[in-house]
Amino acid sequence: MNKETTPTSQNIVPETSTTTKKSSVGMFQQLGLVIGVAFIIATLFTAWTEPGLLPGSLTDKLSNALTLQRATPQVGSPTTTARPVTRIGIVAGHSGNDSGAVCPDALGGYREVDINLSLASLVRQTLVSAGYDVDLMAEFDPRLNGYTAQALISIHADSCDYINDQATGFKVSSSISTKYPEQAARLTNCLRTRYEEGTGLVFHTGSVTDDMTKYHAFSEINKDTPAAIIETGFMNLDREILTQKQDVVANGIASGILCFLRNEDITPTQVP
Repeated sequence: MNKETTPTSQNIVPETSTTTKKSSVGMFQQLGLVIGVAFIIATLFTAWTEPGLLPGSLTDKLSNALTLQRATPQVGSPTTTARPVTRIGIVAGHSGNDSGAVCPDALGGYREVDINLSLASLVRQTLVSAGYDVDLMAEFDPRLNGYTAQALISIHADSCDYINDQATGFKVSSSISTKYPEQAARLTNCLRTRYEEGTGLVFHTGSVTDDMTKYHAFSEINKDTPAAIIETGFMNLDREILTQKQDVVANGIASGILCFLRNEDITPTQVP
Protein backbone atom coordinates (compact mmCIF):
# COMPACT_ATOMS: atom_id res chain seq x y z
CA MET A 1 0.00 0.00 0.00
CA ASN A 2 1.43 3.37 -1.06
CA LYS A 3 1.71 5.98 1.58
CA GLU A 4 1.00 9.54 0.66
CA THR A 5 3.66 11.89 1.81
CA THR A 6 2.38 14.98 3.46
CA PRO A 7 4.63 17.95 3.05
CA THR A 8 5.85 19.45 6.19
CA SER A 9 6.48 23.06 6.93
CA GLN A 10 10.24 22.57 6.46
CA ASN A 11 9.88 21.59 2.82
CA ILE A 12 7.76 24.55 1.84
CA VAL A 13 9.53 27.67 0.49
CA PRO A 14 7.55 30.77 1.33
CA GLU A 15 6.39 32.55 -1.80
CA THR A 16 6.24 35.86 0.03
CA SER A 17 10.08 36.04 0.29
CA THR A 18 10.66 35.68 -3.48
CA THR A 19 7.90 38.12 -4.25
CA THR A 20 9.41 40.67 -1.87
CA LYS A 21 12.84 40.42 -3.52
CA LYS A 22 11.40 40.81 -7.01
CA SER A 23 9.41 43.76 -5.88
CA SER A 24 12.48 45.45 -4.36
CA VAL A 25 14.55 44.92 -7.52
CA GLY A 26 11.81 46.32 -9.68
CA MET A 27 11.46 49.35 -7.45
CA PHE A 28 15.19 50.13 -7.63
CA GLN A 29 15.16 49.72 -11.40
CA GLN A 30 12.29 52.14 -11.73
CA LEU A 31 13.97 54.57 -9.34
CA GLY A 32 17.22 54.40 -11.38
CA LEU A 33 15.30 54.98 -14.59
CA VAL A 34 13.56 58.00 -13.09
CA ILE A 35 16.88 59.44 -11.89
CA GLY A 36 18.51 58.85 -15.31
CA VAL A 37 15.66 60.54 -17.16
CA ALA A 38 15.77 63.45 -14.71
CA PHE A 39 19.53 63.82 -15.25
CA ILE A 40 19.12 63.87 -19.05
CA ILE A 41 16.33 66.44 -18.85
CA ALA A 42 18.37 68.61 -16.49
CA THR A 43 21.38 68.41 -18.82
CA LEU A 44 19.32 69.35 -21.86
CA PHE A 45 17.67 72.17 -19.97
CA THR A 46 21.04 73.55 -18.93
CA ALA A 47 22.43 73.35 -22.45
CA TRP A 48 19.41 75.04 -24.06
CA THR A 49 18.74 77.64 -21.41
CA GLU A 50 20.08 81.15 -21.93
CA PRO A 51 22.84 81.98 -19.45
CA GLY A 52 20.78 84.80 -18.02
CA LEU A 53 18.06 82.35 -16.93
CA LEU A 54 20.42 80.17 -14.90
CA PRO A 55 21.33 80.80 -11.26
CA GLY A 56 24.18 83.27 -10.88
CA SER A 57 26.80 80.87 -9.56
CA LEU A 58 26.00 78.26 -12.19
CA THR A 59 26.19 80.84 -14.99
CA ASP A 60 29.58 81.97 -13.76
CA LYS A 61 30.90 78.42 -13.59
CA LEU A 62 29.72 77.62 -17.10
CA SER A 63 31.13 80.87 -18.45
CA ASN A 64 34.49 80.28 -16.78
CA ALA A 65 34.64 76.74 -18.09
CA LEU A 66 33.96 77.83 -21.66
CA THR A 67 36.51 80.61 -21.41
CA LEU A 68 39.15 78.22 -20.11
CA GLN A 69 38.40 75.76 -22.89
CA ARG A 70 38.81 78.40 -25.57
CA ALA A 71 42.04 79.69 -24.02
CA THR A 72 43.64 76.27 -23.62
CA PRO A 73 45.39 74.99 -26.76
CA GLN A 74 44.01 71.61 -27.77
CA VAL A 75 46.42 68.75 -28.25
CA GLY A 76 47.19 68.29 -31.91
CA SER A 77 45.62 71.57 -33.01
CA PRO A 78 47.80 74.23 -34.68
CA THR A 79 48.56 77.43 -32.78
CA THR A 80 48.96 80.80 -34.47
CA THR A 81 52.24 82.59 -33.90
CA ALA A 82 52.73 86.14 -35.13
CA ARG A 83 55.66 86.31 -37.49
CA PRO A 84 57.94 89.33 -37.29
CA VAL A 85 57.45 91.75 -40.15
CA THR A 86 60.52 92.45 -42.29
CA ARG A 87 61.53 96.11 -42.15
CA ILE A 88 63.24 97.95 -44.99
CA GLY A 89 64.62 101.47 -45.13
CA ILE A 90 64.44 103.59 -48.27
CA VAL A 91 66.26 106.92 -48.44
CA ALA A 92 65.11 109.42 -51.07
CA GLY A 93 68.40 111.04 -51.95
CA HIS A 94 68.75 114.78 -51.20
CA SER A 95 65.15 115.00 -49.95
CA GLY A 96 64.71 117.39 -47.07
CA ASN A 97 68.14 118.86 -47.73
CA ASP A 98 68.91 120.15 -51.24
CA SER A 99 67.93 119.76 -54.89
CA GLY A 100 70.78 117.51 -55.95
CA ALA A 101 71.70 117.63 -59.62
CA VAL A 102 69.59 119.95 -61.81
CA CYS A 103 69.07 119.81 -65.55
CA PRO A 104 69.05 123.03 -67.56
CA ASP A 105 65.71 124.32 -68.79
CA ALA A 106 66.55 123.08 -72.26
CA LEU A 107 66.48 119.53 -70.88
CA GLY A 108 63.33 120.04 -68.86
CA GLY A 109 64.76 121.59 -65.72
CA TYR A 110 64.46 118.30 -63.85
CA ARG A 111 65.75 118.16 -60.29
CA GLU A 112 67.39 115.05 -58.93
CA VAL A 113 65.60 115.34 -55.60
CA ASP A 114 62.19 115.14 -57.32
CA ILE A 115 63.19 112.07 -59.32
CA ASN A 116 64.64 110.37 -56.23
CA LEU A 117 61.57 111.03 -54.09
CA SER A 118 59.19 109.81 -56.78
CA LEU A 119 61.17 106.62 -57.34
CA ALA A 120 61.55 105.98 -53.59
CA SER A 121 57.79 106.35 -53.10
CA LEU A 122 57.07 103.87 -55.90
CA VAL A 123 59.56 101.37 -54.48
CA ARG A 124 57.95 101.71 -51.08
CA GLN A 125 54.48 101.03 -52.52
CA THR A 126 55.71 97.88 -54.24
CA LEU A 127 57.37 96.51 -51.12
CA VAL A 128 54.42 97.35 -48.88
CA SER A 129 52.12 95.52 -51.32
CA ALA A 130 54.45 92.53 -50.97
CA GLY A 131 53.88 92.55 -47.19
CA TYR A 132 56.91 94.42 -45.89
CA ASP A 133 57.21 97.37 -43.51
CA VAL A 134 59.03 100.20 -45.28
CA ASP A 135 60.40 103.42 -43.82
CA LEU A 136 60.69 106.23 -46.36
CA MET A 137 63.36 108.59 -45.09
CA ALA A 138 64.98 111.91 -46.00
CA GLU A 139 68.64 112.33 -46.78
CA PHE A 140 69.72 113.25 -43.24
CA ASP A 141 66.78 111.69 -41.46
CA PRO A 142 67.28 111.48 -37.66
CA ARG A 143 65.97 107.92 -37.79
CA LEU A 144 69.14 106.87 -39.58
CA ASN A 145 71.08 107.04 -36.31
CA GLY A 146 71.34 103.42 -35.17
CA TYR A 147 68.71 102.35 -37.71
CA THR A 148 68.08 98.61 -37.74
CA ALA A 149 66.44 96.81 -40.65
CA GLN A 150 66.89 93.87 -43.00
CA ALA A 151 68.19 96.30 -45.62
CA LEU A 152 68.67 100.02 -46.30
CA ILE A 153 68.86 101.43 -49.82
CA SER A 154 69.51 105.04 -50.76
CA ILE A 155 68.20 106.13 -54.18
CA HIS A 156 69.99 108.77 -56.24
CA ALA A 157 70.41 109.86 -59.86
CA ASP A 158 73.58 110.93 -61.63
CA SER A 159 74.61 114.24 -63.17
CA CYS A 160 72.66 115.96 -65.93
CA ASP A 161 75.85 117.32 -67.51
CA TYR A 162 76.83 115.87 -70.83
CA ILE A 163 80.17 114.12 -70.31
CA ASN A 164 80.42 111.80 -73.31
CA ASP A 165 78.34 109.21 -75.08
CA GLN A 166 79.34 106.63 -72.48
CA ALA A 167 77.78 108.60 -69.62
CA THR A 168 74.76 106.30 -69.40
CA GLY A 169 73.78 103.48 -67.08
CA PHE A 170 73.63 102.95 -63.34
CA LYS A 171 75.93 102.33 -60.36
CA VAL A 172 75.55 100.37 -57.15
CA SER A 173 77.81 100.36 -54.12
CA SER A 174 77.90 99.28 -50.51
CA SER A 175 80.12 100.46 -47.69
CA ILE A 176 83.84 99.77 -47.98
CA SER A 177 83.82 98.82 -44.30
CA THR A 178 80.92 96.71 -43.13
CA LYS A 179 80.38 94.17 -40.38
CA TYR A 180 78.97 91.56 -42.76
CA PRO A 181 80.67 92.03 -46.15
CA GLU A 182 79.05 88.91 -47.59
CA GLN A 183 75.58 90.36 -47.00
CA ALA A 184 76.56 93.72 -48.45
CA ALA A 185 78.02 91.99 -51.51
CA ARG A 186 74.86 89.94 -52.03
CA LEU A 187 72.66 93.03 -51.65
CA THR A 188 74.63 94.95 -54.28
CA ASN A 189 74.74 91.92 -56.57
CA CYS A 190 70.98 91.49 -56.31
CA LEU A 191 70.40 95.17 -57.03
CA ARG A 192 72.80 95.17 -59.95
CA THR A 193 71.42 91.98 -61.52
CA ARG A 194 67.70 92.68 -61.14
CA TYR A 195 67.97 96.38 -62.00
CA GLU A 196 69.87 95.64 -65.19
CA GLU A 197 67.36 92.94 -66.14
CA GLY A 198 64.36 95.17 -65.44
CA THR A 199 65.50 98.45 -66.98
CA GLY A 200 67.89 97.44 -69.74
CA LEU A 201 70.42 99.96 -68.43
CA VAL A 202 74.01 98.77 -68.14
CA PHE A 203 76.25 98.93 -65.13
CA HIS A 204 78.58 101.91 -65.52
CA THR A 205 81.84 100.18 -64.71
CA GLY A 206 84.67 102.03 -63.05
CA SER A 207 82.80 105.18 -62.00
CA VAL A 208 81.84 104.33 -58.41
CA THR A 209 83.13 107.25 -56.35
CA ASP A 210 84.11 107.79 -52.73
CA ASP A 211 80.83 109.63 -52.28
CA MET A 212 79.15 106.26 -52.79
CA THR A 213 81.47 103.91 -50.91
CA LYS A 214 81.71 106.38 -48.01
CA TYR A 215 78.09 107.44 -48.10
CA HIS A 216 77.24 109.11 -44.77
CA ALA A 217 74.33 106.82 -43.89
CA PHE A 218 76.64 103.78 -43.91
CA SER A 219 78.34 105.07 -40.77
CA GLU A 220 75.12 106.19 -39.07
CA ILE A 221 72.97 103.07 -39.21
CA ASN A 222 73.34 100.00 -37.02
CA LYS A 223 76.31 97.90 -38.14
CA ASP A 224 74.02 94.87 -38.44
CA THR A 225 71.99 96.54 -41.21
CA PRO A 226 73.13 95.74 -44.77
CA ALA A 227 73.06 98.90 -46.88
CA ALA A 228 73.66 100.05 -50.44
CA ILE A 229 73.37 103.15 -52.57
CA ILE A 230 72.19 103.16 -56.18
CA GLU A 231 72.64 105.82 -58.85
CA THR A 232 69.67 104.95 -61.07
CA GLY A 233 71.00 106.60 -64.23
CA PHE A 234 72.41 109.77 -65.76
CA MET A 235 69.90 112.59 -65.93
CA ASN A 236 71.20 113.54 -69.37
CA LEU A 237 71.32 110.47 -71.60
CA ASP A 238 69.02 108.38 -69.35
CA ARG A 239 66.58 111.23 -68.85
CA GLU A 240 63.69 109.52 -70.65
CA ILE A 241 63.55 106.39 -68.49
CA LEU A 242 64.15 108.35 -65.28
CA THR A 243 61.32 110.79 -65.94
CA GLN A 244 58.83 108.96 -68.15
CA LYS A 245 59.23 105.30 -67.14
CA GLN A 246 59.63 105.60 -63.41
CA ASP A 247 57.52 102.50 -62.77
CA VAL A 248 60.10 100.44 -64.69
CA VAL A 249 62.96 101.98 -62.72
CA ALA A 250 61.18 101.51 -59.37
CA ASN A 251 60.32 97.87 -60.15
CA GLY A 252 63.96 97.23 -60.99
CA ILE A 253 65.03 98.53 -57.57
CA ALA A 254 62.26 96.67 -55.74
CA SER A 255 63.14 93.43 -57.54
CA GLY A 256 66.74 93.79 -56.40
CA ILE A 257 65.66 94.30 -52.80
CA LEU A 258 63.28 91.32 -52.92
CA CYS A 259 66.05 89.22 -54.46
CA PHE A 260 68.14 89.93 -51.38
CA LEU A 261 65.36 89.43 -48.83
CA ARG A 262 64.15 86.18 -50.40
CA ASN A 263 67.66 84.85 -50.87
CA GLU A 264 67.08 84.33 -54.58
CA ASP A 265 69.75 82.58 -56.55
CA ILE A 266 71.84 84.92 -58.71
CA THR A 267 75.07 84.58 -60.60
CA PRO A 268 77.83 86.16 -58.50
CA THR A 269 78.95 89.47 -59.93
CA GLN A 270 82.18 91.23 -59.17
CA VAL A 271 81.27 94.51 -57.44
CA PRO A 272 83.80 97.32 -57.17
